[in-house]
Amino acid sequence: MHSPHVSEPDSPRRVALLALGALGVVYGDIGTSPLYALRECFHGPHAIEPTPANILGVLSLFFWSLIIVISVKYLAFVMRADNRGEGGMLALMALVMQRTVEGNPGRNRRVLVWMALFGAGLIYGDGIITPAVSVLSATEGLVVAAPGLAPYVVPLTLVILVALFILQSHGTGGMGKIFGPMMLLWFVTIGTLGARSILQLPEVLKAVWPGYAVSFFLHNGVHGFLLLAVVILVITGGEALYADMGHFGRQPIRIAWFAVALPSLLLNYFGQGALLLRNPAADSPFYQLVPTPLLYPMVALATLAASIASQALISGAFSITRQAIQLGYSPRLEVVHTSAEEEGQIYLPGINWLMLAGVVVLVLTFRSSSNLAAAYGMATTAAMSITTVLAYVVARERWKVSRAVALPVTGLFLAIDLSFLGANAVKVPDGGWFPLTLGLLIFTLMTTWKRGRELVGERLRATGFSLKDLLESFGEHPPVRVPGTAIFMTSNAEVAPTALLHNLKHNKVLHEQTVLLTIQALDEPHVPPEERVTVEALEPPELGLKRVYARYGFMEDPSIPDILKRVREKGLQFNLMGTTFFLGRETLIVTKKPGMARWREALFVTMSRNARSATAFFRIPPNRVVELGAQVEL
Repeated sequence: MHSPHVSEPDSPRRVALLALGALGVVYGDIGTSPLYALRECFHGPHAIEPTPANILGVLSLFFWSLIIVISVKYLAFVMRADNRGEGGMLALMALVMQRTVEGNPGRNRRVLVWMALFGAGLIYGDGIITPAVSVLSATEGLVVAAPGLAPYVVPLTLVILVALFILQSHGTGGMGKIFGPMMLLWFVTIGTLGARSILQLPEVLKAVWPGYAVSFFLHNGVHGFLLLAVVILVITGGEALYADMGHFGRQPIRIAWFAVALPSLLLNYFGQGALLLRNPAADSPFYQLVPTPLLYPMVALATLAASIASQALISGAFSITRQAIQLGYSPRLEVVHTSAEEEGQIYLPGINWLMLAGVVVLVLTFRSSSNLAAAYGMATTAAMSITTVLAYVVARERWKVSRAVALPVTGLFLAIDLSFLGANAVKVPDGGWFPLTLGLLIFTLMTTWKRGRELVGERLRATGFSLKDLLESFGEHPPVRVPGTAIFMTSNAEVAPTALLHNLKHNKVLHEQTVLLTIQALDEPHVPPEERVTVEALEPPELGLKRVYARYGFMEDPSIPDILKRVREKGLQFNLMGTTFFLGRETLIVTKKPGMARWREALFVTMSRNARSATAFFRIPPNRVVELGAQVEL
C-alpha cells in the first residue's frame, strides 16, 4: 500500500497515480466521516434541535472546519514541516530533537518531546477507535434497509474487523492497488448523492456564509460550543494526511484533496443538510440520501470504504512503532516486510493482535457508532493541538519565521484546536477516557524504555573500561592472537564492549581481526547508501582492531547482512564462516539506587525480557553468535 520515500514527482501521469493512491490511503478516515458526523449533531447523545437555523449553522461549521483545519493548517502549513520528506508526530519530534544533538535537551525541549510521545500514544488510540466506529457505522446501514437485522450489526462488524486484522500478515500490496479506485468510486458516489439532494433545495448552500456559524453559537450558547465535540468528527484523519506525506509527496496529497475529496465531502454534507431541511426527523441522513434499490449496494460500498479507512490507521500504527524502535523509545519487536519492492509495507504481529483485542473490546463495550463517537474526538483534538505547538517550534527554529508572523498564525490554529479539545473534555466520562488512558499508557512505556536504556548505559560505563585504556594495556600485556574475525556490537564507541572484556578475561585471546560495530539510529528518516557505513582502523595497527559505524534512519531497518556487504565495499575483507559475533546480554536487577521509581524499573525489566533478541532483530546468522552475560543493577 505504501511506497517508499517519495521525492516530489514530475510527470503528470505519476502525480495522478500517486494522487489516486493517496485517496485510498490518506483520505479513507476523513472520507468515511459522512456516515455518522451530521447524524450525531442532530440525533446523537449531544444532539441539538434540527431547526433550519441550526442545520445551516452546523453545515457552516463543517465547511469552515474543513477549509481552515484541513486545507489551510494541514495542507498549506503543517505539511511544510517535513523531515527529509517524512511527516507524522515522531518525524516532527525528531526535527525538534535535532537542535539538541550536542547535549541533553533543556527542560522546554524535554516537554516538547513528551508532548510528541503522548501525541503518538493518542494516534494508537485513533488506530483502535477508527476501525470500530467506521465499520459499525457502515453496517448500521442494514438497519435502515431492514430494521429486523439490528441484532446482527455487532456480530457482522466483529467478523469484518477480525478478517481485516488477519489479512495484515499477507501484506496490503494487492489490496493497495484497489484502495485508490475504490475510494474514488466512494467519493464520486457520495458526491453524486449529495448533489441530487442539493438540487432539490439549493438554498442549503447559503451555509457557506460564516455568519451562520456565528449565529449558531450566539443562539445556542454553551450547548452550541459543546457541539464542537461532534463537529470534530468531520476532520478526524487530519493527522493521517501528515503522517503519510512521505509515501506520496505533498503535491499528490494536495491534488487528491482539492480535486476529489473536499468537493465530494462538501456535496455530501450539504446534501444531507438539504434532506434534514426537508425532513428534520430523518435519523440516518447519510443512508436516507440513497435511493431504496441501491441501499444494500451502498451498505457494501460503505463497509468496504470503512475497512480501507481502518487499514490506513493500522498501517500507520505499524509505521509509528518502527519509528519508535529506531528512535530508542520502544523495545525491539518483530518487523515483517510483506513486500520485496515496497519498503513501507511492514507488519508487526505483536502490535496487530493487541490492536485487534482493543477493537473487539471497544465494539463489545460501546455496541454502536453513536456511543463510540464520544471516544473518537478526544484523541484527534489532543493530537492536533500537539502538532500545532511542535509546528510552531519548527517554523521559528528551522524556517526562521519571525515571531510576529508565526505566533498569530499558529495562535489561530491552536485557538481552534483548543476549542475542539475543550468541547470534547465533557465527553471524557462517556468514552473520551479511552484514548487518553491508552495515550498515557503508551507514553509511560516509551519514556520508561528510553530512560531504562539510558540507565543501563550509565551503569555499564561506570563499571566499564575505556577503549583507550584497554588498547594501551595491550602494549604491556599483549594478548594471545587467534585466527578469524570477531565482531563486537556496542552502543558506546568510547567504552570497551563488555563482551570483549569477558572474552579477554575468560578466553584470554584476541582475534587477528576484531571489529567494534556501533549501529546508530539518526533523527532523520533515511540515510543515503554512501553514508551508511564508515570504517576506522584503531592504533596500533598491528592489533587489527577496526571501528565500524553503521547509520540508519528511523524509517529503515538495521541489517547485519547489509552492513557486512557495505563494509566489504570499504575494503574490510573477511570470511563469514570464520567470523564470530559476540553479543552482550544484560541481566537486569531492580534496586533502590537513584534513577527510576522501582515500579518503572520492574516495568523496564519486563519489557526487556519480552524484547526481540538482537540476533533476530539485526538478522545476524544465528550459528555465528556467542552471547556473554553481565548483571546490571538499575
